[in-house]
Amino acid sequence: MSRTVVFDSYGAAEVLHVIDVDPPEPGPGQIRVEVRAAGVQPFDALFRRGAAQQWLPARFPQRLGNEFAGVVDAVGSGVATFTVGAEVLGWAMLTSYAEHVVVGAGDVVPKPAAMPWTEAGVVSASGQTAWSALRQLRIDGSDTLLVHAAAGGVGSFAVQLARARGAVVIGTASERNHGYLRTLGAIPVAYGDGLVDRVRAAAPDGVDVALDASGTVEALRASLDLVGSPERVGTVAFQPAAAELGIRRLSTERSAEQLRELTGLYAAGALRVTIDRAYPLAEAASAHRAIETGHARGKIVLVP
Repeated sequence: MSRTVVFDSYGAAEVLHVIDVDPPEPGPGQIRVEVRAAGVQPFDALFRRGAAQQWLPARFPQRLGNEFAGVVDAVGSGVATFTVGAEVLGWAMLTSYAEHVVVGAGDVVPKPAAMPWTEAGVVSASGQTAWSALRQLRIDGSDTLLVHAAAGGVGSFAVQLARARGAVVIGTASERNHGYLRTLGAIPVAYGDGLVDRVRAAAPDGVDVALDASGTVEALRASLDLVGSPERVGTVAFQPAAAELGIRRLSTERSAEQLRELTGLYAAGALRVTIDRAYPLAEAASAHRAIETGHARGKIVLVP
């Protein structure tokens, strides 16, 4: 048997529980991975609460999780790129909180040998979201970028990737995370009342572009005030007010090629992955409560 996290109705974190299922079998072009780590995202909690049901309804008992890392333990017909025993990381929509996951062979890439499992399990979703957002906002070395929730999962990746392009990065975070942001190359500012004035003081030449990963209306309004127009302001959070303010929600574009670029940066020492805390699979509810505080530094991960 194989354990997986499910929920039978929308609700608070307590609806999450573990059940035993038959291990899934890979079909043509697919592989089965024995999961060693699975990332937890704010979206997972939002989906569990039912906040996304108008466009992505749950099918109970509903599984969760969109990123993982593990060891290939079965290979379907027609797969020549991976063999049993290969260490990989990748993405699988709403199935990754589990001991086993079946995915297309094109949805995983080799795990860097020196990358710990917990770190490998959290790159595919937040890392690619940050990469996609910077591309859609056309970030380059001439820009000063404001990142809201810069110490979180997407924010931590976005800061580093933007700095690698040569951009100046200002990141909002609580005071306890300011030292952390400096280690990533960002200029930290505290969120809350007076945010716009603090950002202007940190960026006397102005802010060219803003990326919101916080999901707050205050962050969106501050971004518009600082950038001056919505064209180079984007959010990766699910905030209905974004549409009302003319701010676009940035989509995550996932590909093996993009994920290989991220793992290549990691292997070269140019990308750091921060784990706030790892929880056993059976404590998925605790992991969700932690992600819902909005105060995680880096990523939260489940370890089956």
